[in-house]
Amino acid sequence: MMKKAPIRVAVTGAAGNIGYALLFRIASGQMFGPSQPVALNLIEIEPGMDALRGVAMELDDCAFPLVTEIVQTADLSAGFKDCDWALLVGSVPRKAGMERADLLGINGKIFVGQGQAISDHAKPSCRVLVVGNPCNTNCLIAMNSAPNIPDEQFFAMTRLDENRALTQLAQKAGVPVSEVSELCVWGNHSPTMFPDFYNAKIGRQKLTSVITDEIWLKDTFVPTVGQRGKAIIEARGASSAASAANAVVDTVRDLDNPTRGGFHSVCVVSKGEYGTPEGLITSMPVTVDAVGNWRVVGGLSLNDYAKEKIAASNAELAEERKIAFEQLGLE
Repeated sequence: MMKKAPIRVAVTGAAGNIGYALLFRIASGQMFGPSQPVALNLIEIEPGMDALRGVAMELDDCAFPLVTEIVQTADLSAGFKDCDWALLVGSVPRKAGMERADLLGINGKIFVGQGQAISDHAKPSCRVLVVGNPCNTNCLIAMNSAPNIPDEQFFAMTRLDENRALTQLAQKAGVPVSEVSELCVWGNHSPTMFPDFYNAKIGRQKLTSVITDEIWLKDTFVPTVGQRGKAIIEARGASSAASAANAVVDTVRDLDNPTRGGFHSVCVVSKGEYGTPEGLITSMPVTVDAVGNWRVVGGLSLNDYAKEKIAASNAELAEERKIAFEQLGLE
C-alpha cells in the first residue's frame, strides 16, 4: 500500500495553552485520521522559543507514528512554507484597561503579517482557520492580506460556542449530547453571537417542542453560551484551552470530510446569505460535499427575534471591520 503524503500543518502560538492542548491531538491522528501522516510547523514569537523547544521535546517523547517532521521557528516564511493548513491560534489577549480598538489594532498588525506570509509561502490550496481573538476580524484581516489564497479558504471558529450550546441544551433536556443537532451559532465569536435554538433538533423533534420554556432559552441559555468563556476565566483563572483545542479539531475534521447529515457552525466570508452584510467573516451553518467544497445551508427560517439577534452581532462585526481597517490602512 502506498504511504500517504503528510499533511503539513502550521500552528501559531504553538507553545501557548491552546497550542499545547492542540498539538498532541493533531499528532495522534484525531484531526486527520489514524492513517494520515502529519508534518508540524510550530511557530512562536522569539520569547516563546524556549518553551516551544520543550513542547517539541514532549512531542518527540510521545513517539507518534504519524509525525514525519517537526519544524520550530519564529520566522513566518519558514513557518508557513508549503503548509496545507494554517491554524492561527496565537494572538495578544486583551489586558485590563485596553479598549477593543487597541486590541484590534495590535492584533491586526500580527494578522496582516501572517496573511502575507501565508500568501507568499503556503500552498495555494492552503486552508486557514483563525482561533486567536477577535477571531472573525483577525481572519478578515489575514484574508485581505493574502491575495494568492482564495477567500473561501479562510475560516474562523465558532465551533466552541456550538459545542457549549449543545451541552447546555442536552443537560436541560436530560438527553445525551449526541441527540442534539442542527444548532447554528450565528454572527461574531463574542457575547453577541446567537445560538439558534429554533432550528435545532433533539432526536428527530424540533428542540422547542422538547424544551418548551422559551423564557429559559432566551434569558438563561443564550447568555450562558455567550458568557461561558468569561465564566471559565472566573472559575479557573485562565481562559478556555482544552475545550478550544477540541473545537479546532472538530472544525478542521468537519471541513476536511463530507458532512454526514445536519450542519455545523463556522465563520466564513459572507456573500449576503440570510441578509448578512457581504464580505464579513461571520458564523453561519455550513456543510461540506463529497469533493470537499463547503456551502452555507439555505432555507432555514428565522423569526424576528433570531433576525434581530443575528443583525446585532453582524453590526458589531461591521464596526470591528471599520475600526481595524482604519487603523491598518486597509480598504
